[in-house]
Formats: sequence, structure tokens, C-alpha cells
Amino acid sequence: MSVKTRLAAAGLPFLLIAVVASPATAAEGYERVLNGTFDSVKTPWWSSGNTPSRVESGKLCADIPAGTVNPWQSMIGQNDVPLEAGQPYTLRFTATATKNATVRATVQLAAPPNTTTMNRPAALTSTPKTFEFTGTSTVATRNGQVAIQAGGATEAYTLCLDDVSLTGGAIPPGGGWDYGSPVRVNQHAYPASGTKRASIVDAATDPLPWQLRDAADQVVASGKTQVKGDDAMTRDHVHIADFTAFRTTGSGYTVAVGDQVSAPFDIAVKPYDSLRRDALQYFYHNRSGIPIEAKYVGDAYARPAGHVGVAPNKGDISVPCQPGVCDYSLDVSGGWYDAGDHGKYVVNGALAAWQLMDLYERSLYRLDFEGLRDDLLAIPEQGNRVPDVVDEARWEVEFLLKMQAPAGKPLAGMAHHKIHDLAWTPHPMIPHNDPQPRYLHAPSTAATLNLAAAGAQCARIWALWDRAFSKRCLTAAETAWKAALANPGKFAPREDSVGGGPYDDTDVRDEFSWAGAELYATTGKREYLDRVSTKLTPAGFSWKDTGALADLTIVRLPLRFPLDRVVGAHARVLQVADRYVRDLKSQGYPNPSKPADGLYAWGSSSATTNAAVIMAMAYDISFKHEYSDAVLESMDYLLGRNGLNQSFISGYGERASKNQHHRHWAHQLDNKLPNPAPGSIAGGPNSGLQDPVAQQNLPGCAPAKCYIDEIGSWSTNEVAINWNSSLAWIAAFADTR
Repeated sequence: MSVKTRLAAAGLPFLLIAVVASPATAAEGYERVLNGTFDSVKTPWWSSGNTPSRVESGKLCADIPAGTVNPWQSMIGQNDVPLEAGQPYTLRFTATATKNATVRATVQLAAPPNTTTMNRPAALTSTPKTFEFTGTSTVATRNGQVAIQAGGATEAYTLCLDDVSLTGGAIPPGGGWDYGSPVRVNQHAYPASGTKRASIVDAATDPLPWQLRDAADQVVASGKTQVKGDDAMTRDHVHIADFTAFRTTGSGYTVAVGDQVSAPFDIAVKPYDSLRRDALQYFYHNRSGIPIEAKYVGDAYARPAGHVGVAPNKGDISVPCQPGVCDYSLDVSGGWYDAGDHGKYVVNGALAAWQLMDLYERSLYRLDFEGLRDDLLAIPEQGNRVPDVVDEARWEVEFLLKMQAPAGKPLAGMAHHKIHDLAWTPHPMIPHNDPQPRYLHAPSTAATLNLAAAGAQCARIWALWDRAFSKRCLTAAETAWKAALANPGKFAPREDSVGGGPYDDTDVRDEFSWAGAELYATTGKREYLDRVSTKLTPAGFSWKDTGALADLTIVRLPLRFPLDRVVGAHARVLQVADRYVRDLKSQGYPNPSKPADGLYAWGSSSATTNAAVIMAMAYDISFKHEYSDAVLESMDYLLGRNGLNQSFISGYGERASKNQHHRHWAHQLDNKLPNPAPGSIAGGPNSGLQDPVAQQNLPGCAPAKCYIDEIGSWSTNEVAINWNSSLAWIAAFADTR
């Protein structure tokens, strides 16, 4: 993920709605409603569960039920509307009803205490009538709601809306952002023996004096900035302050340029030890099918087992296929919830499990004893004499094996693409309370080859720890390979995006290559090596593009591959890493991912972490510090040295993300629930602005600033297992390089 084509509302089709700020006047302000004319679809409008709605002839029409008591028991609305305190707002709309009815037109907070800006009656008839109401907001929020409340009807009728508009506010859409101090640093910590730099936003064209101050505000180092100049991705004019030479450990350091002072940070010998643990602990937090116990995560994060079939939960113990897909049910319990929803996806899960297992293999061959510890994580398997990272990966691999179509059935050996709810669940939703029915979706060639790759890697790793499980993994992997050869064109449809992301992929040459590399590394059979055809490029890797992983497997296990393959893979890793280092150094903020089209994609933070993984592997085969230094600076970018002055990792930094899109880490919506656990990485800037929160608040954003720390912004602020797996990988590298 999470390049998921989806909407947060139940089952709505994808639409990118452009936000256009109409010319503002002092009286009217700016348009705050999206898609108020309903030209084709209703997105992002919603209606109550008892009030089915649809677009008819350019109007949003809803069937209002009889028998409710209160107005709010039947509603049509739009959430995530920004409001400014003390500002007047004007609501306009045209409406009809098939019987005379009085509804309430409201502008209010979408969640308790539901503070109201306006709540006015509107008498409807079958003749279209335009209404206009005004009110002044007493709160500043990005979570306002515009709604028509129609509950209390004694007879059922149909209500239709058109030309809905809410104008007001002094700040234009996309404006009013305060990024804090222009002195941008790694808000967590710098390594005592590593690169230490800050980025400063300043229009000056000459170098500026900077100071490094300790917790007592004493100057401990100073110098002049390097003028970096205009940064295309942020539209900032940037300077660089380099204090690498300072190595004294401590807390509460700041960098000052004139009267501008950075967020505080530490300098430590091993600054990422806690982040490595927290980023890996993320996976236990997101396990399905097992209680998350307070003794491992604390009271705030403890919860009952999700999806084990305890009412009202439907459970994953016996999940049927979508109608027409198969005639059997499977026990697909366990595994990790993929992202902010409760879906589980083979293609994403296999990549995340692969990265955790690769982290173990790196620890094994580099003698990183921290990574081999059986007490690294607080998980139930601790103390079983198996490294914790291997145990955690096994939780997902066991689920992947369950997704294989059984022998004797059509497409036997193929892997079902995914399993998730019939429709999107609302926010918040703790897994054990999820009432939706769940379905297996059709097998796909991509999922089957992902299973083959992860299964082959599992067989190799678990041969040391559990031979029976190792054999089971290899049998599943080789069965999956044969099934994929027999069914090379089974693709997941892009349209299958209701209740879960589609993860569609119609080119599986890369999956064949990656799976072939893993199977050859484990078995040495030539038939697998012959299918290894892909090469690492600057495009890197993702759940959809796995071809680069073949080269990474060869580099990880050079003694298992022919020499010519090893030489070629080594050369490509170094060449691509060189490109990333150049891109990082060319920018005002140290991001090794520099999109050629100038647009940040969904999950851009994972493009940064994946690029850092490749640079780290370049260091492992060359021992050139320019690569390890670039990995450290990539961590700086993720932890606040960026155009937003924002740490994308929860719990790490003074301005850290804390409202990532997640169903049960939903404190922003329900103060009885927690914020995301420390070490959870947000998706990051996304130029596409696919969700309404981003569309309302970020139009016109510079590519690297298209991000908002709001739970409703799933296109910029979701979490995902394959993003956290690469974060854990580079956090471990940063302290053991």
C-alpha cells in the first residue's frame, strides 16, 4: 500500500476531485464544499446506513425512511470541511422532496461535542427551492461537517439535493500553513560518529552564520551555511549547516540561525536502537487473530483478538470466496492487517515478510547480534530461542500459506489475492468489533509468485530453526511456482476496490524473476535461475514492481549464484545507489527519492526508505561511507529535516505525525483510543491528493509538501506493513553500519 485505489466512504469508486478556489470577496470567502453539483458521482458525500443515496440526473437523491425520531438519525453529509473560528459561513443548496417535509441544514463538528455553526429548518416540496443560511464558526477545525438531517419522518420519501455550496473563511484552500522554524533538523537524534546537517529556509543568497547550542543554550559549535538555492520539490530557498565534526553526545541540542532556532534533538552513539525495536513492534500491534496483550504493548494498545468469529465479528476461521470464485472456505486467520483497514493482501504481505527475513539474513551474515536476539521485541514468542524478527515474519508467512488454493480444486496451488470486508468499515473500528462479512478474492498470478518467493526464503531461513516448517514452506513455494507457470495470466482486476484495495498488476515478469531468484537460492535448481531476467534500476522496488528484488537476493547470497550473475548485480546496486546519492545531494532536503516527473506518489516515504535500503546494500558490498552517510541523511529527512518540518514517524520528534489513517489507532476520532504506536511511518507527501481531506486542505501544494497529519487523509497519512518493514530495515542498518 498503499497504492490503493479507494475511498474512505463505503464502496465508493475512485475520483480525483479538483479543488478550485473561486474568487473571494470579504463577504463570501472561499468555497469549502467538494463536488456540490453532483455531475457524475456522489464522492465525497455520504448518507446514513438507513438512507441509501445515489446520483440521479446531476442531483444527489436519498431515500428517507419513516419511523426515526431524531433529525440526525437520517442524514446526507460531507465531512472534513475546514472551518475557521470567528469567521462567517454561508450555506446554499437547492432541494426537493417527493412529499412535503422539513429538514435541518447543519454545519457542525463531525464528532462530539458536535459544536454547531448553523442548524436551520428548510421546508421542502416537490418544486425545487434554493435555500441560503449564514452562521459564524466558534471553532477552528479541519473536521467540520455539512449535512442535511432528515430524521423524524412519519412517511418515507425521496429527497434530492443540488448546487450545494459553503463559502466563508479568510484562508484560501491550501493556504495558511505554518511549518514552524525555518531551521530543519532530524528531530530525534544524530549519530555521534555520523553525518550531521541541518537545512535552513532563508531567501539570503550569501552564507549565514549558524550556531549549535547545547541544552543550557551554550554555543558548542558554529560556522557559515552553504547556500543550496531553490529547491524544486518544496519551492523553498535552502541553506545547509554542517556540524558533522561535533561528536559530543547529549540531549537538547538545537541549531540556531539568527533568531530562528530548530526543534531540539539528541546526539547519541546508537540513536536508532529504540526506533528499530518500535518499527518492528508495529507488526505485533497489527497482528490479526491473536489478543494484543498489555504485558507486551501496555494498557492503551491492548485489545482482544480480531477476526476470530466472536460476535459481532465474522472472523477469518472459515472464509468463503466471493460469489462465483470458488466453492470452498478457508481458514485464513492470522497474518498482519495491511494498513489502515482490516484487509490482508498477499502481494503486500509477502514483500513485508521478505524484508523482515532479509533483515535477519543481513544480521546473520554481518554478525549483527542485536538483530539475532530472542529478546529484541516484546512478543509472545520471546524466549523460544529463535530470533524475534524471524518469529514475527513467521506470523505473516503462516497466513500466506493458508491463502493457497487446496489440492483437488480449480487453480490448486494458486494463492488467493486478498481477503477483506464486503465494504469499507467506518472510523473508528477495533478489529474484534468489525461486523462485516469477509471474502476470499480470486487467485492471481502475482499473489502466487509472491507466495513462491516468500516461501522459498522462509524454507532457507527456517531450516536452522524448524525443519518441518521449512519443508512446508518449500513445498508451498514450489507448488505455487508450478501453478503460476500453468496460469500466467490470472490478474487481479483494478475494479475490485470495494472494502479493500485492488493491488492490481497485469505484468508479472518481475514476480517470476524474483520468485525464480529466491527458489534458486534455496534449491539450486537451474529451472528457476533461467527465469531470473530482471535488473535493478533507479525505479527501485515496490509491491507492484518486484523485479529489483532478484538483484538484491543475489547480492545478499553471492555464494549461491553463478559469478557472472553476482558481478552484474553488484554493479547495478552500486550504480543505482550512486544515482540516489546524487539525487539526495542535489536537493535542499536529503531525500534520495527524486521523482523524474516532479510529482510525489502515494507512499512516498517508502520510496525514501526503499532507496535507503539499496544504498545500505551498496555500503555492505563496498564499505564506502558515502552510501552509509546517505542512509543517515535519509533518516534525517524522515525525522523532520524536510520542507514540512515534520517527522513522519510517530513518537519520534517534536513535530511527529500522530494522526495516521488507521481503524483502531484513532485517537483523533475517539479519545478513548490511542494514537499510532511509536515507530509507525506515515505514507508521506502525495501530489495526487486522492482523498477529500487532502483536496480540501492542500490544493496547489509543492510536491514535497502535499501532506497533512489528519486521520481522514488516507492518501497522504496512511500506514502500511511494507512501509514499516523498510523503516525497520534501515533503522537497524543505521546503528550497525
